[in-house]
Amino acid sequence: MTDIRTPLLLVTLLRVGQSNRGTFGVLRQGQIPFALTLERPWQDNAPSISCIPAGRYTCRRVHSPKFGDTFEVTGVQGRSHILFHKGNMVEDTEGCILVAEEFSGTFDHPFLASSERGFGELMDLLAGRAAFELEIIDAPMSESVS
Repeated sequence: MTDIRTPLLLVTLLRVGQSNRGTFGVLRQGQIPFALTLERPWQDNAPSISCIPAGRYTCRRVHSPKFGDTFEVTGVQGRSHILFHKGNMVEDTEGCILVAEEFSGTFDHPFLASSERGFGELMDLLAGRAAFELEIIDAPMSESVS
């Protein structure tokens, strides 16, 4: 008998900006953007203080005591407990991926807004799924902002 497996849904995180203020991205399913992300700035993948490297990962549904029903990014070398969750400012994450609906704030202090709605869209997209594939792509940067 042939083992036919349904491929996991692919969600893309396209990182559109990185600075010491954070790593900003857009979540897409296919070519349709549906939410925004904020992660810690790149710090060589150091646990709790860095975003994770670009690449392809499997995300599994978990129940977090702090964040409830969510997904954990697995297979990140040297890292664990990387969750998707609600949050607005880079200070709201210790290496996880914040999900929201809008970019807000100022140039010196950018943050996300409407995280309840953005995170809800992600969870609605993944309703009934135990896992999905995440592809993180760093968009080419033309200039650096400190």
